[in-house]
Amino acid sequence: MKQSILVKPQQSSLEDRPIPEPGQEDVVVRVKACGVCASELHGWKGDSGTYPKEYGHEVAGEVVAVGSGVKGIMPGMRVTGLFGKGFAEYTRAPQQFVTPIPDGVAYEHALGEPLGCILSAARRTNVELGDTVALVGLGFMGLLILQAVRLRGAARIVAIDTRPEALESARQFGADETYTPDAIPDRLMMAEWGRVGKGFGADVVFENSGTAPGLTLASHIVREHGILSVVGWHQGGARQVDMEMWNWKGFNVINAHERRMDYLMDCMRRGLALVAAGRMNTASLVSHRFSLDNVDGAFRALVEKPAGFHKAVVLTT
Repeated sequence: MKQSILVKPQQSSLEDRPIPEPGQEDVVVRVKACGVCASELHGWKGDSGTYPKEYGHEVAGEVVAVGSGVKGIMPGMRVTGLFGKGFAEYTRAPQQFVTPIPDGVAYEHALGEPLGCILSAARRTNVELGDTVALVGLGFMGLLILQAVRLRGAARIVAIDTRPEALESARQFGADETYTPDAIPDRLMMAEWGRVGKGFGADVVFENSGTAPGLTLASHIVREHGILSVVGWHQGGARQVDMEMWNWKGFNVINAHERRMDYLMDCMRRGLALVAAGRMNTASLVSHRFSLDNVDGAFRALVEKPAGFHKAVVLTT
């Protein structure tokens, strides 16, 4: 089979590798689509680790082989799950990390891993009916969180990003107010002293940018005793926070990254069900498609964010 291997920073090579064989509890799939995730961006750039690297974990594909102990999953089924080495024609995962794709949902719209992460973040973050919710960062994950927040019953959703076209997408997905960071109204900022109890800030803030400025901005917006949910994947060094302000405001911080694999799989199935029911829209977010011999082009799109960019996927056929 062909597999894209990152041999050095920003340079991948399409190499011949054996098709993986299933262990007793394994499922082997022919990869149809694999999303490009920002969590692998620093490694692609050359900011972390050693080489070569085998990337790609947002896999959707067709089952071609199963181990003798696998129950309920059989060749020909369309599945997604928690895979690795997904920038390849074939890959495998243990059966407990594989779940069927609902009928009518295309492979590239059924990337289970990011859906699971978003549903986990949304379920762990207590958005109450009538809350004011702010979102800092409106990439693929931010726009999925926005949709989940609407389902939770927020009264007002405020979306913040540096890109005007990301703000336009947020409006299309139901944001009530949209701002660039330099245009946020004073009533949303709570960095200054003396504003406790005066209606400033948001009840819940989702930080989706994975950047130091985004985290700082999110902590300025959250109200006293509100919730700051960190969804963004933070890489490339330590973060500094104004702990005096954090203490003063007394808000709760949720690290929204999920490490309970059984819970993540449950969230994934719920996310897929919402997509199949038309309650969440992933189809509008897959904006750029690349072939297996151009994985680097997909990463460059993630970095450069050309016009209309939301999500890059690598297609094997």
